[in-house]
Amino acid sequence: MKLSVLLQAALGACALLMSLSQALAAEGAAAPAAVQKAAKPDLAKGEASYTAVCAACHGADGNSAVPAQPKLAMQHPEYLIKQLREFKAGTRKNPIMQGFAAALSEDDMRNIAYWAASKAPKAGFAKDKALVAAGEKIWRGGIADRQVPACASCHSPNGAGMPAQYPRLSGQHADYTATQLTAFRDGVRTNNNVMTDVAAKLNDREIRALADFIAGLH
Repeated sequence: MKLSVLLQAALGACALLMSLSQALAAEGAAAPAAVQKAAKPDLAKGEASYTAVCAACHGADGNSAVPAQPKLAMQHPEYLIKQLREFKAGTRKNPIMQGFAAALSEDDMRNIAYWAASKAPKAGFAKDKALVAAGEKIWRGGIADRQVPACASCHSPNGAGMPAQYPRLSGQHADYTATQLTAFRDGVRTNNNVMTDVAAKLNDREIRALADFIAGLH
């Protein structure tokens, strides 16, 4: 009798282990599919979401005509997704962008970012030729006596940046770039420690010179 009970218990335990094993296997098989699905953006949905939420400020094709609003066309999608996540989480401060990002899902962010990245950027231009030479010097060589690295070392010589690490800057509005550098310097923008350290060593004229040079960089 005892043997029969023990046998039944053992068989029950085996059945439970088999069920758990099958469930875990099913989850393991589903995980790659979920990752694959998440990794593939829907550009049609991205365009629809962008048009509804972003176009009024950033331009219908990602080329904002407003100097205070950044151009998003051909920006690295990984960078755009990171910024949207940080707006949503509140680690990057901007009341307008935080309000818009709060309503976006991960899929929305991905779709919008990849759609914007697929658009062709329009060239910008420098406004103050007297500052351009000073800006180029900092961009290409940094400021050695203040340990300011060359911007080109991270954002590339032509301002194209590096995917998932450093944003594209070439052709960006000078007003927007100057505002962001000033925000990093003054501790208003705090979502990138490297940029905070670099900007802390720049004065107003150097920031303006860099921003103007970047605007005309192709």
